[in-house]
Amino acid sequence: MANILTAILAVKHEEIIKLKKLKFPNYQSEYTKRSLLQSMKESQKVSIIAEIKRASPSRGDIDRDVDPVKQAIAYEKNGAAAISVLTDKEFFKGSFEDLKKVSEAVKIPILCKDFIIDEIQIDHAKRAGAHIILLIAAALPVKRLTELYRYAKSEDLEVLVEVHDEEELQAVLPIDPELIGINNRNLKTFEVNLEVTERLGSQLVEMDKLFISESGVKVRHDVERVRDAGAKGILVGETLMQAENLNHSFKEFGVILKGENYAR
Repeated sequence: MANILTAILAVKHEEIIKLKKLKFPNYQSEYTKRSLLQSMKESQKVSIIAEIKRASPSRGDIDRDVDPVKQAIAYEKNGAAAISVLTDKEFFKGSFEDLKKVSEAVKIPILCKDFIIDEIQIDHAKRAGAHIILLIAAALPVKRLTELYRYAKSEDLEVLVEVHDEEELQAVLPIDPELIGINNRNLKTFEVNLEVTERLGSQLVEMDKLFISESGVKVRHDVERVRDAGAKGILVGETLMQAENLNHSFKEFGVILKGENYAR
């Protein structure tokens, strides 16, 4: 499979040019902070960040016609700690409008899931109602990631810093991120392996770092596996989007944290 990340970033650079020429849409007039970090620190269970995901480059269409508001309300009702909303249009069929609708419909934190490479995207995310943004180490030089991290923090947003291997982890540690996401999916090939969380998680546990496991969680055993590796949260998209019974899926994923897991 071709390098999907390279293709996505090429489109993002074109989008940035267009975004900078546009006036901001009339999004929310008032911003209210909601903290995923605080929720995770207080939770006795593995926190579930439930994702609204219409499509992906690896799977194609998942649910192009999903009602994001209905899905978000169901996620919140079933105990999601936060909701992740894909805002990339070209590859994931999402939008900032989806994010806006979801943020207005629920009271839990909202993560803007996108390939962020410029401050203008952070501005749009916040105006649309995001409380957390994603920064991907594989998509950014360290200097640029640091600049965007600091900018997001200055806007009172929480930041999920995503890594996939040891090199990326070492690169982001000087930033001292409060929340790290270990992506089990290789963004260049889109192959998934939960061993990534186990490998990097052991290092983060020693550093007393709060982290979540992203991608590849399908059954309860997967949740227990990443929990045992030290993850205090999971980000789940396709499995929940395709679930016939969300209540059952959330109960299956409702794994209790072990005593040694971040007694914060």
